[in-house]
Amino acid sequence: MNQQATRQLIDDATFEFTMGEHTTALQKLDEALHMDPNSFDALLAKAEIHFDLRQLDEAVRAGEKALALNAEDVHLHTSLSRIWMEKGDKAKAEHHGAQARMLGWKNELQSKSDS
Repeated sequence: MNQQATRQLIDDATFEFTMGEHTTALQKLDEALHMDPNSFDALLAKAEIHFDLRQLDEAVRAGEKALALNAEDVHLHTSLSRIWMEKGDKAKAEHHGAQARMLGWKNELQSKSDS
């Protein structure tokens, strides 16, 4: 696995997404995940793009795979909260929202103690 190539694909996919090229972005992310199936960043980006396309089941699948790799990511929990809210599952949305807040506070306290 070439981490630099995987990172480049993720960066390229992010650019394609910002240019409105969702299909190309998803293809690049799939290629990155083929190279590294455990790429948290690729899975998070995939969840965001699927959410933007309102492909909510695909967004949840990518988000849940990312969660299995890193349950301590504030951005991921925020994304999952938004996805579950859109799907109409308020309890799951609130759970992930609370996780995001707790992790945010934890990070804030950690950065204060590091100073």
